[in-house]
Amino acid sequence: MKAIVTGGAGFIGSHLVDLLLKENIDVTVLDNFSTGHSENLEHVKGQIELIECDLANSGDWIKNFKDVDWVFHLAALADIVPSIQKPEAYFRANVDGTFNVLQASKAAEVNRFIYIASSSCYGIPDKYPTPENAEIRPQYPYALAKRMGEELVMHWAQVYKFPALSLRFFNVYGPRSRTSGTYGAVIGVFLGQKLAGKPYTVVGDGEQTRDFTFVTDIAHAILASAKSDRVCQIYNVGSGATVSVNRLVELLSGEKVHIPKRPGEPDSTFADISKIRKDLGWEPQVSIEEGVVEILKNIDYWKDAPVWTPDSIADATEDWFRYLR
Repeated sequence: MKAIVTGGAGFIGSHLVDLLLKENIDVTVLDNFSTGHSENLEHVKGQIELIECDLANSGDWIKNFKDVDWVFHLAALADIVPSIQKPEAYFRANVDGTFNVLQASKAAEVNRFIYIASSSCYGIPDKYPTPENAEIRPQYPYALAKRMGEELVMHWAQVYKFPALSLRFFNVYGPRSRTSGTYGAVIGVFLGQKLAGKPYTVVGDGEQTRDFTFVTDIAHAILASAKSDRVCQIYNVGSGATVSVNRLVELLSGEKVHIPKRPGEPDSTFADISKIRKDLGWEPQVSIEEGVVEILKNIDYWKDAPVWTPDSIADATEDWFRYLR
């Protein structure tokens, strides 16, 4: 078996690479290192082929799709604020890049194509837990671009009978999550603050809840989707629970300070995962309590993470408040 993982040097991608290698699958990683790091794959150096390339542009990277069985398309730009400031970069990476990878995969007649989508497509939903048929309401360019990529994949599955699935991830956390870039995922922010002995910056009253899903559970969901015979389907991938930010602070322990609630952010994220349970037999295994223990064992990974303060967060998210009111 041969597999390609685009974005395989990233947080989720590198964990997927680990799992595929355990399955004795030959892995080729395509990454431009805009958000991923070669260090995330240092422990498997020599076991994989790692190619630096920009998927938004056609190039020699396409030849690597010959005789490939599975393609996992994780490569993307994330973050809310940069997508507002530089939408072209997001559409190039997340829409053009997806189109190019789709075309390369279709030409190579791959057996499975798994697209990594985002629950941000739901915006602020009406129903919790949120099912896959909820109304699509992107609130910012990142969410829109990821949704457009998903529409491409589903359209190729419909028109060309292309063997594709799409997985909508919720709040993924765990070892190797990003430590740099614009202010983003709450757990990474909190870990940097914990190491620096600073208070946790809690948005609003902290009673908002999130569907925190551990990265190894995510990797197993991706593998289960590749092994299935389902096509042209979209699946939520979540933890089966929702946890308040205040509870997260309790688990991490430490002082907190409150910062203003942000527009366009839901009070809750909570995936309805009944469809993936029924169709693929996948179940999340790691509770938030177990997951926090695991990330604290690896907390030194975040030693170089930016230490966010209320003032620096206000500066970084200025355009968030400006455009999303």
